[in-house]
Amino acid sequence: MLTPSQQRRAILAATIGNGIEFYDFLAYAFFAIQIGKTFFPFRDDPFLSLMASLMAFGAGFATRPLGAFVLGRYADRNGRKPAMLLSMTLMGGGILLLVLTPGYTTIGIAAPVIAVCARLIQGFALGGEVGSATAYLVESADTHRRGAAVSWQGASQQIAATLGALMGFLLTLRLSEAELATYGWRIALLVGALIVPFAIWIRSSLPETLHKEPEPDEAGHAGVRTYAGVIVLGCLMIGSGTIGTYMFNYMATFGQRTLHFSAQTSLFAQTGLNFASVLTMLWGGRASDRWGRKRVILIPQICFVLLLVPVFLWITTTLSPVAFVAGTVLLSGIAGMRDPAIYTLINESLPRPVRARAFALIYAIPVALLGGTTQPFIAWLIEKTGNPLSIAIYLTGVAAIGLFAMIMARESSPRHRRSAQ
Repeated sequence: MLTPSQQRRAILAATIGNGIEFYDFLAYAFFAIQIGKTFFPFRDDPFLSLMASLMAFGAGFATRPLGAFVLGRYADRNGRKPAMLLSMTLMGGGILLLVLTPGYTTIGIAAPVIAVCARLIQGFALGGEVGSATAYLVESADTHRRGAAVSWQGASQQIAATLGALMGFLLTLRLSEAELATYGWRIALLVGALIVPFAIWIRSSLPETLHKEPEPDEAGHAGVRTYAGVIVLGCLMIGSGTIGTYMFNYMATFGQRTLHFSAQTSLFAQTGLNFASVLTMLWGGRASDRWGRKRVILIPQICFVLLLVPVFLWITTTLSPVAFVAGTVLLSGIAGMRDPAIYTLINESLPRPVRARAFALIYAIPVALLGGTTQPFIAWLIEKTGNPLSIAIYLTGVAAIGLFAMIMARESSPRHRRSAQ
């Protein structure tokens, strides 16, 4: 059993490493327009430049399942700690490769090729990071505080997204559009890379949890196939949430390109909606420890499904910056409540010997299939329909599928599972 001090250090180590990896991975999305001008300069068609940039962003998802399998298996065999250190090192290398690569005007076709390779490395590292870090949080926490511990997994992603959007917002105050496209986005990504050595150092001091004595309620040793139901429902829940997450990460681009707000307004909204999600995720994890995983999953999801179209109708008809900020903050906050409970439910339902690999794959496969295609699909959908409300209609259908999977999932909280029997 880890001491309270060790548990706090475990949360910090998993959070800072996970956060850095997501900071640089998502910061790319916030600067998709500027990065497109650097590596994919279709001067006669800004839409093609944006689409090429978004497809390069999507390339980072292609290697996530491979990273999930390779690094997840490594974590289940050799420990969570070495796997987290390896993923952190790979991510740092991918970040530096992207930041230091000259633009298309300098080295020609080599520029987009190297940029895509950097994204592939980042995706591989991130695919293994999520499984190892989440399994570590579950195993290092007391049984009655797993939800609170795991909430930092999702919160670290949103903290990273908040800092990335805030960095972008601050850069827009200091730099022109040309300067943002030339070197501003490189500054934003480099900030994350500079913290990598500290993250590696703090992770190197962690105790291992793979061989910790099992809890009485913990799922026993069994193969992944035994938990087919958990895997299918987990993929549906995370897949639904993934589309929502990357839709929210598209809001900076949506605000600029579709609603014609300034970069400052769009990145301010992006900062606000990400920060709201951080707060509700931390609350949601603790609430799931108190009231059970399913209750904290279902209630926010129902509200999310019902509010999507009305809120986007308000935003797209008024075209008010206030509506854009308030509406996206509201929806992001509601969605954030359920995520820690989903992660905890899936991990508690899996045996420790395959937990890192199984959860990494449950997370990575839908993210690879849907996360990388969500933003290009949304951009294409809006372009073809000419209706910005189409984004909400599409997401409502996706969220309804996720709601069905949430209803079918079984309660996993030890205390609430026993009281239901």
